Amino acid sequence: MEEVIIRTIEFVVLIYLASATLFIVRAVRGPTAFDRVLAVDALSYDLAVFMTILALYLGEPMIAVGAVILTLWIYSLDIYISKYVESESIGD
Repeated sequence: MEEVIIRTIEFVVLIYLASATLFIVRAVRGPTAFDRVLAVDALSYDLAVFMTILALYLGEPMIAVGAVILTLWIYSLDIYISKYVESESIGD
């Protein structure tokens, strides 16, 4: 059973790497700034999920703690960017 779990995790890692490549392409070539922000946001959440899968694969729970902190940081940046888009200024 452990072999099946390891193979599944390896397959999921390949899928995440492929999606990360597509997000990077969209972040670089996005036609608008909103496309780029969305691509970087998705790439960041993708990295957090990848870190969680890596924590499961290696058996290191401290990596998952880093993923939680990264996710909270991404969420705060989303709020910051949406406030900027809404009011065109930061700090109001």
